[in-house]
Amino acid sequence: MMINVFGERDLELATFSTSMRFRYLMRFARTSKLVQVGSTAGRRPSRIVAHYLVTMLTAWLILPVACCSAEDFEWQSADPAEVGISREALDELCRALAERRTKAFFVARHDKVVCEWYSPDHGPDRKHGTASLAKAIVGGMALAVALDDGYVTLDEPVSKYIPQWREDPGKAKITIRHLGSHTSGLDDSRPNEEAPWKDAFWRREDPPNDPFTISRDQAPLKFAPGEGFQYSNPGIAMLTYALAAAMRNAPDNNIRSLLRDRVYRPIGIADNEWSIGYGRTFEVDGLPLVAAWGGGSFTTRATARIGRLVLKEGMWEGKQILSREAVRQVTQSAGLPGDCGMGWWTNAGERFPFLPRDAVWGAGAGDEVLLVIPSLDLIMVRYGNDLGPQAPSQENIGRFLFQPLMKAVPSHSQVSGQTQPPYPPSPVIRELQWAPPEEIIRLARGSDNWPITWGDDDQLYTAYGDGWGFEPRVPKKLSLGLAVVRGMPPTIEGANIRSESVEQYGEGARGKKASGMLMVDGVLYMLVRNAGNAQLAFSRDRGRSWEWADWKFTVSFGCPVFLNFGPNYAGARDDYVYIYSPDSDSAYTPADRMILARVGKDALLKQEAYEYYVGLDPTGQPRWSRDIHQRGAVFVHAGRCGRSGITYNPALKRYIWYQVYPQSDHPEGPRFSGGCGVFDAPEPWGPWTTVFHTDRWDVGPGESGCFPTKWMSTDGREMWLVFSGEDCFSLRRAKLVLRSADN
Repeated sequence: MMINVFGERDLELATFSTSMRFRYLMRFARTSKLVQVGSTAGRRPSRIVAHYLVTMLTAWLILPVACCSAEDFEWQSADPAEVGISREALDELCRALAERRTKAFFVARHDKVVCEWYSPDHGPDRKHGTASLAKAIVGGMALAVALDDGYVTLDEPVSKYIPQWREDPGKAKITIRHLGSHTSGLDDSRPNEEAPWKDAFWRREDPPNDPFTISRDQAPLKFAPGEGFQYSNPGIAMLTYALAAAMRNAPDNNIRSLLRDRVYRPIGIADNEWSIGYGRTFEVDGLPLVAAWGGGSFTTRATARIGRLVLKEGMWEGKQILSREAVRQVTQSAGLPGDCGMGWWTNAGERFPFLPRDAVWGAGAGDEVLLVIPSLDLIMVRYGNDLGPQAPSQENIGRFLFQPLMKAVPSHSQVSGQTQPPYPPSPVIRELQWAPPEEIIRLARGSDNWPITWGDDDQLYTAYGDGWGFEPRVPKKLSLGLAVVRGMPPTIEGANIRSESVEQYGEGARGKKASGMLMVDGVLYMLVRNAGNAQLAFSRDRGRSWEWADWKFTVSFGCPVFLNFGPNYAGARDDYVYIYSPDSDSAYTPADRMILARVGKDALLKQEAYEYYVGLDPTGQPRWSRDIHQRGAVFVHAGRCGRSGITYNPALKRYIWYQVYPQSDHPEGPRFSGGCGVFDAPEPWGPWTTVFHTDRWDVGPGESGCFPTKWMSTDGREMWLVFSGEDCFSLRRAKLVLRSADN
């Protein structure tokens, strides 16, 4: 029997504004050999004492700060024009929605409410049924808490928590990720269908005829897990079943009170503003089970607050209610058919071409919708009845809601004419000042790529693609050629290195090309793309002869780059080598996120030694896995993660990441026109912030680039960007203005 280690009143006080601290302490209690949360029957007295000692310590740490609430946020109103929205287009949309059985319509941008309309029989204090929108704001949010606390991971089989599935050859393969993204293969349950179990699912009778037991024991598989998309209410039922089972020994595994104390109250949602689970709890296998596929009811502003929490990636008025990583895991595409998140819909697969790719939404019958668009800093809530009876719900939402909203909200900010950067401004670097375009140094015309590393002989080693290299040029155009660069800008010179063992031929994707270069302990390593997906080569004689690793990256890592430090890897953070890539199989396919691998510097040739960044644990430390399928995002920028280069600025103690945005209006791509970003972080895994961001640089940003450590000033405030703009070895000086200089 589960017990609550706090009195109800104390628990409310403790968790109201300190959920993260409570989480860490209880996670310690749960995993400690001394403490077990649950029944005290059969314990030795010393263990009981330890149990209550931890309880009192937890209360002592939490209660003194309970008055510091994270809910101190109130929406402010603004004229639409103040936040770059067309008042006329928004008014027209509101009128059209009123004619289409809308009860509530709410739009906020930059934390300013620009439209809040209710029908005469509705209002801001009245709850409205959310139907399947609950999958996002109930099921998805409960999963985020469980991920944060370490109770589950997305790719573990749920048969770990559902013993009845362990002997089933199909269901034993279902993971949390499959259930949340409607790719488990479990059939859907729709009322009044011929299969008796489907109708029984919706009657919500007592066990064993409850919807959870029905979903577990009667819902069949229509296809192998992960191999297709089938919207599935039973799938979401089993997701919440698995969460309750995984948290069986937690302080609270009832998602109703869990969400109340860990999410809803901390963001200022009052208890009378919401209800979930059709107002009841089913007890199955000793688990308190609450429906998350539907059965919710929320006020408009309560739903909007959940949208704001997602928009802010779990941050609420300076308090991290949910970790950024957990929010991303739940709301971003699972990378499976349908491109759904966990209970959330995403636009990663451009379901609606007129929406930004980073848009996410929850939706339910009656076209109840919460839309969040991070790149536009926008939240929208719509309640009512079906927008149109003649088409599927998603089609109606797109036609009558999303598309006219996008006509009212331009994709560019009113002030700068630029899209919003993916991360907040750097806390260290206030401004990056580029040298005038006419001062750009351009060598090796007709050649691009140029990954670069600082060798043990003080020279820079680089590689070019689809060209002839430096003067004197090689006689035949190479897909992959090598070179060395000497000197300090602006006085530099380059010379080609000939090596039959690694030179490649073939234009574009038809030829192998270098994407990353690194020298470690006198060995020159090169990451080569267009090799299905990428392969490692190495040279022990500074590039004159090469050998190939006997394995390849065949899952993702289509355009990998090394993190570079000083000469011959001097000044490295640790004994690991770090490798970044867009999360795609090809350098020619933009991704929504960047991923990260690491390997001991003495084990670069051993595939089994590689570890892949999964995310941050609740204490903010990185988690790694030897399983590449467990990889998580180290950087997110929907549809704009492509070729890049990253180096360490030792004076500033910041990692500097230059990224070229794949989109371009030039027929020959971003070498001649396009946007780019410069991002910085204190660790290889972040947290990332923005130094520079533009959708259209004043020159072509190239297809890739980086800031070589050798050419950084001793104070770190001057750097030189090597990039392939104008199809050259291009070099542009950058000066950094630090925020410390403002003080």
